[in-house]
Amino acid sequence: MFSKPKINDPMEPSRPEEKSPAPTFAAPPPPAPAAAPKPKPAPSTISSDLTVTGNIVTTGDLQVDGAIEGDIRAHLLTIGEAATISGEIVADDIVIHGHIRGRVRGLKVRLTSTAKVEGDIIHKTIAIESGAHFEGSVQRRDDPLGEGKPAPAPKPAPKAVGGE
Repeated sequence: MFSKPKINDPMEPSRPEEKSPAPTFAAPPPPAPAAAPKPKPAPSTISSDLTVTGNIVTTGDLQVDGAIEGDIRAHLLTIGEAATISGEIVADDIVIHGHIRGRVRGLKVRLTSTAKVEGDIIHKTIAIESGAHFEGSVQRRDDPLGEGKPAPAPKPAPKAVGGE
């Protein structure tokens, strides 16, 4: 290829036998591959032809259309219209279309018009649509996902012991 003739600095004597080293440039390091955010997995599903006896625990989302005899703990729990559950359910977000016999604890609880709940509901926020059937008590708590144990009764003050 073509090369441009070198222009000598007038202060420096020219030495044709010496070549100045080629300038080196530090290339920036290649960007680290960005970790692609994991796509949210599809909710686990218990279909209408399935009956589960025992407890279910998941950190993900759960759609129940079958029957469960046991407790359920999930992140987002959707109870389908054909579903029946006998046991406690605990989740951050609960949408009930079906039948529940047992305590319900959730940050957000929603009973749709087809819901039938027989048990207490402990919630932070609740919505009950017209037509929903509900028998039990409703309690609002800032932390409904806590164990729900009552606070221990304060101990009586010790009696003063006096000498006669």
